[in-house]
Amino acid sequence: MKTLKQPCNQDRCLLCKLCLKEWLPAIAASHKNFELKKGELLFREGELMTGIYFVYQGTVKVHKHWGNDKELIVRFARDGQIVGHRGLGGDNHYPVSATALEKTVVCFIDNDLFYASLKVNHELLLQLMLFFAGELKESEKNMRNLAHMPVKGRIAQAFLTLSAHFGDQFHETINEKISRQDLASYVGTTYETLFRMLNEMDAEGLIVFNDKQISINSQEVLRSYIGGFNIG
Repeated sequence: MKTLKQPCNQDRCLLCKLCLKEWLPAIAASHKNFELKKGELLFREGELMTGIYFVYQGTVKVHKHWGNDKELIVRFARDGQIVGHRGLGGDNHYPVSATALEKTVVCFIDNDLFYASLKVNHELLLQLMLFFAGELKESEKNMRNLAHMPVKGRIAQAFLTLSAHFGDQFHETINEKISRQDLASYVGTTYETLFRMLNEMDAEGLIVFNDKQISINSQEVLRSYIGGFNIG
């Protein structure tokens, strides 16, 4: 990772936006900014957690080792979102890895400053608590879907989730170039199965590929593949 000297833009930094103005000098004095190249590892599963990262610009995938030489993508994090928090508590080791999907800039604060920030900044504590609760709920839903939902339903769910996360205002285009292999890892299936299912969806006119970008033609049909699994 390349260390950057320029400070964060406080209008775009989640940590700065949620902290008291009086606390900003403490963050400015202690935080570090890093730039990652596409494909560069931010931290590795099993490493000792020394602090929290906030994505300032770019996108990272959060992934976990799964089976023999496979990975399961847990989530994608983009501008303003937190990464590394899964290492909090317990033995303070990262249970996941994080890798940049494009040129990415992150802001790092160490554990001591992070815990001190939570004690002082109640709005930051509240918003992160709500985020953690939502992420836990989403993780439990994803584990259920991985065990019980058919692959085509999981692909449909992935498209709807990614279009809401990376799409335009109508959620019709996924404005992030996600590789087929990463998409398979996010769905929890093999590349070969994903490729076959995508060809079926393309033939049905549900999705259209433009390079690595994906346009969705019928969200209603995708939701029909999910059925009752989108509840709860």
